[in-house]
Amino acid sequence: MSGKAVVGKGQNPALDEEFGARLKAYEGRPAVMDGRGRDPVNEPMIRHWCEAMGDTNSAYVGPGAIAPPTMLQVWTMGGLSGQTARTEAFDELLSLLDDAGCTAVVATDCEQEYVRCLRPGDEVTFDAVIESVSDRKTTKLGTGYFVTTRMDVRADGDLVGTHRFRILKYAPARRDPSARRGPPSAEPEPRTEPRTEPRTEPHAERRPRPVVNRDNAGFWEGVARHRLLIQRCAGCRTPRFPWLPGCNACGSMKWHTVEAAGEGTVYSYVVMHHPPFAAFDPPYAVGLIELAEGVRIISDVVGVPYGEVRIGMPVRLEFRRYDEELVLPVFRGVRE
Repeated sequence: MSGKAVVGKGQNPALDEEFGARLKAYEGRPAVMDGRGRDPVNEPMIRHWCEAMGDTNSAYVGPGAIAPPTMLQVWTMGGLSGQTARTEAFDELLSLLDDAGCTAVVATDCEQEYVRCLRPGDEVTFDAVIESVSDRKTTKLGTGYFVTTRMDVRADGDLVGTHRFRILKYAPARRDPSARRGPPSAEPEPRTEPRTEPRTEPHAERRPRPVVNRDNAGFWEGVARHRLLIQRCAGCRTPRFPWLPGCNACGSMKWHTVEAAGEGTVYSYVVMHHPPFAAFDPPYAVGLIELAEGVRIISDVVGVPYGEVRIGMPVRLEFRRYDEELVLPVFRGVRE
């Protein structure tokens, strides 16, 4: 019998059971050993985090400041070089899944437990274990396995928190291009202006598909019609994006949609150089776009060299086709 299993429809049940048992054998084995934070807990990183999150809690500044508890994972990250303390067992598990056709990965959720606060100067160490590998699951993204790791984070040898991280390693599902999503949950206000025609972008591999669920299906239905739809609360009329089932301002569950006019400015941006993916062409600029309607959206900035993108640059919405199924909103930079 071949050492490889293929995940997918029609797989031999006995082979599936055997492969699942091989994956389960990794439960309880270490994923990271003797990990050490690249930097001590420090005030500059705390300040950057709080500015990015808009958190103005006075507990995070001044003498006796603590680090925000939700920064727990930050102190364990390995940077672009990756996690050097990762074990062979964890790499073997991922290789088994790759060989089975589960070459795609998406982070699904994380859980954190806090024992005590971290403070500037604390030296962080950590270990992680492969806590569980699920049975084979079929999702809208594809068929694969959920892998959960549990990381114990320590300072001066004492446990300060636990971080559970779950990923789905899966074989991407092939979607029927003729399949149509359900209608938006609220009817958008009419608009008569012509929209930019989609453009096809050839790539060696398909771009990752967006995750469509019952809360955002109306947004993606609008994109398919070349319309960028924003929710507006029917109670307090606060606009919101991304789409949510309820209003963060007043709690109302009632809303309607308005179509963005397509004008905005670059609020912030990054230039992606690494890592390279076959479906993308780095370097390219990704912007946080502030729309005239008062919400922000993350998307590619196109039409100008990535080195010319600047905060405050005006941009205009257009829709770009990447393959026979995928259309995405992007923003064309407008030179002053």
